[in-house]
Amino acid sequence: MEEQDQEKRGLRITTWNVNGIRNPFGYQPWRQERTYAAMFDILEADIVVMQETKIQRKDLQDDMVLVPGWDVFFSLPKHKKGYSGVAIYTRNAVCAPIRAEEGITGVLTPPNSTTSFNNLPEDQQIGGYPTVSQLSDCALDAATLDSEGRCVVLEFPAFVLIGTYCPATRDESRDEFRIGFLNALDARVRNLVAAGKRVFLTGDLNIIREEMDSAKVEEHLRKQGITLEEYFSAPARRRLNQLLVGGKVYGERDEGREKPVMWDICRSFHPTRAGMFTCWEQKINARPGNFGSRIDYVLCSQEWKDWFCESNIQEGLMGSDHCPVYAILKEKVDIGGEEVYTRDIMSPGFFKDGVRQREWSAKDLLPMSAKLIPEFDRRRSIRDMFTKKPSMPTAESSMSTVREESQDKVSLPQRSVVLNEEATETLESKQTSGGLEVSSSQISDLSTTADPKDPSTSSMPSPAKPPKRPNESSSIRPQKRGKSGATSKSTGKGPSGKGQSSLMGFFKPKTQQTDSQASSTLDAESDTTSLADNDVPSQSPTPARSEIEATPASQSLESGSPSKPFNLAEQKSVIDPIVSKESWSKLLGKRVVPRCEHNEPCISLVTKKPGPNCGRSFYMCARPIGPSGQKEKNSQWRCGTFIWSSDWTGDGS
Repeated sequence: MEEQDQEKRGLRITTWNVNGIRNPFGYQPWRQERTYAAMFDILEADIVVMQETKIQRKDLQDDMVLVPGWDVFFSLPKHKKGYSGVAIYTRNAVCAPIRAEEGITGVLTPPNSTTSFNNLPEDQQIGGYPTVSQLSDCALDAATLDSEGRCVVLEFPAFVLIGTYCPATRDESRDEFRIGFLNALDARVRNLVAAGKRVFLTGDLNIIREEMDSAKVEEHLRKQGITLEEYFSAPARRRLNQLLVGGKVYGERDEGREKPVMWDICRSFHPTRAGMFTCWEQKINARPGNFGSRIDYVLCSQEWKDWFCESNIQEGLMGSDHCPVYAILKEKVDIGGEEVYTRDIMSPGFFKDGVRQREWSAKDLLPMSAKLIPEFDRRRSIRDMFTKKPSMPTAESSMSTVREESQDKVSLPQRSVVLNEEATETLESKQTSGGLEVSSSQISDLSTTADPKDPSTSSMPSPAKPPKRPNESSSIRPQKRGKSGATSKSTGKGPSGKGQSSLMGFFKPKTQQTDSQASSTLDAESDTTSLADNDVPSQSPTPARSEIEATPASQSLESGSPSKPFNLAEQKSVIDPIVSKESWSKLLGKRVVPRCEHNEPCISLVTKKPGPNCGRSFYMCARPIGPSGQKEKNSQWRCGTFIWSSDWTGDGS
């Protein structure tokens, strides 16, 4: 029944600045299943346009790309980490794009290609690329404008979808980039409309369209000392209003922008609704009081504005400092006086007269699809990994059978000993230095007989004769000390390991040795270890530092000499443990927090604004800011309590 209802309803497009692609999973209702498929089902969307994904190519994970029933297209920043980023998810069952591009200018290239989008054959282009003259006002080149991962363009048979994240106003250093990007976006939209294509522009534009779209307009006018006309004549707002039908434009329109071409879908369904905000400042907890702005839009070119039956914001859905905004297409739309099912024109041949003709397949993937990235291409789902066993070649299968049989014949404690090149070089060096007499034939015999596949040679006994000791007069290159586990192993007739056998062994003093004995013992251990069997698990050796540090303590314990009696007169100062405990409790104890005018505990924050107070902490009311954006008295919103932490003594004074 649900599938039938889904087949009948219109197509739903949702835009959402998620402030980090995983950020929503920290909130309800997304934290229940923590999957993108579940998120999209809750949104009831067929196309989801995300902004500020804040990831790079190397950060892509299986759950982001291999979403069951969905395809995805990314535009990620080329250089900056954890910055910007746009992703468009499309539901395979109802829509499939026929072309996909990254960037707004067309200078980027498709995957595995050196030809830019604007130089592809016309039948492979989406078109509408900004001309050189349209970008002449910007000093930055087109490649720079598209380097921050701010736009994905998809073309469906019905329309061209542009998902974008426009630069925000930060400081003057970014003004050139911001205006240049907006010029390119404006030119691309107008060129597509002029080419006769329907355009759907959506995303976080970071622009306030009119006065009722922000609760901060009066505050900005007061702080900047400007008029309302000057405020809306700023370059970014002027460009947006010239693009939109009904936009407030002061003075004559700019050249090339004489005619508005886009329709504000959400505002058209709620023309007089105040407080229809989509973004709130988190630092001041402005969302509960709805002190925010509307900067996220769903726009369409004017000729097909009647195709939409509903549009709204979803301010109740948490997960970001923005909320989702959606628009729903009708089930049937009018094209040239003829009613056509929307699904018929959202995919190439999937539907006819609203009835499914075929299913989506991997052949419908476009080169821009993230599923074709080498890390994710032809990947199997977890269910397939457990249900379908991969078939092995005959030779490989027989080899695995031989290995299993040989492993069954070898007892568990024994392991194969392979005399590798490093061991051979060690033996040869011993031979030349006189440390160990082993002939070349013996070395070859050892390397030949120590076959890991032969169970008879899996364990090699210790040599019958102990190795000869070198003369003290001969110059011997110092041998590297082996691993702690190797030196502690017993080696047949050799000396026993030095592992700690009991707790008392830790306190016993280390036996004194002469230099010659110590060096000979070390050589014997290293020589014997090189030929030792690796079968016996090592005991936990006592660290050398612990032995050295334990020697004085053990000597004092062994000697049994009485300690020096305590003399109070010899002590320079006496510490009262009670007073010490109280002072530490005051220092480390939880500080008393002041209370605001609501008689509620204040919150502690740190000043980050540059200036003399930067870094200072202070206390203020924990309640959210009200709709007025100001601190209020005798109300349910934030009061005017403000106390510097350095001025708070903890006793209310």
